[in-house]
Amino acid sequence: MMNQKKYFFFDIDGTLTDLKTHQIVPSAKEAVKLLKQAGHFVCLNTGRAHYKAEKTRKELNFDHMVCNGGNGIVLNSALIENTPLQREKALRILEEARNKDIGYLIALNDSVEVYSENDLFIQQVGFRKEPTTYIFDRSFDFHQVHHFYKLYLALDEDDEEHFQSIDLLGSLRFEKEYLMFQPDNKKAGIIKMMDILQAPLADVVVFGDDYNDLDMFDKDLWTCVAMGNACQALKQQATYIADKNTEDGIYKFCQKMNWFKKIQE
Repeated sequence: MMNQKKYFFFDIDGTLTDLKTHQIVPSAKEAVKLLKQAGHFVCLNTGRAHYKAEKTRKELNFDHMVCNGGNGIVLNSALIENTPLQREKALRILEEARNKDIGYLIALNDSVEVYSENDLFIQQVGFRKEPTTYIFDRSFDFHQVHHFYKLYLALDEDDEEHFQSIDLLGSLRFEKEYLMFQPDNKKAGIIKMMDILQAPLADVVVFGDDYNDLDMFDKDLWTCVAMGNACQALKQQATYIADKNTEDGIYKFCQKMNWFKKIQE
């Protein structure tokens, strides 16, 4: 049987990398190299902002990447698209936050910079646990902002149910004290990339492990591989379940599927 070209999209944390060491699993690195040598298309797919994911992309030797939760497209190492959040929905979230005296921070661009009219966010929950440049300006008016890339609200997880605009945009919580609104369109990012490549969706293969990968796990469209260490919800949506990523899951699964064999165009 002819070995057909596939288009691989890999999550990073817990899939390619070991969550304990934050380093790429050696066998996963070898698998990516062999897939590329065989002639397949290999691509990262991450919720991270472009500026944060770019370093990882280079370290893992990927030429292509879907980032910013599906809103960013990197093709042949060049950022060709980075769509901001829907403006009207972002404004509604910020207006409710201000009316309820909830501190907020806004990422206006693809960088470590965040903006606000005051330091209420820091007063309420402290500094963010990652490199951040805070810019506070009493004259800052978010109604004058045209592009929102991320929003951070000092909204405790216990108070989420009382925040009416919670579901307007995709959100993630890495810390108990605050909530982050960011794009959650990994599936749409894949479709956009495949449209650019003019390649069939049926030839897509996605690898993931956590809840933020649920969006791209659509086994009616393409092949979905959950790592053995994946959350149960993702495993239930998977086409296949591989071994744990730290137990050479990616390498062994690709080998089993004969994807290391050179493709026949």
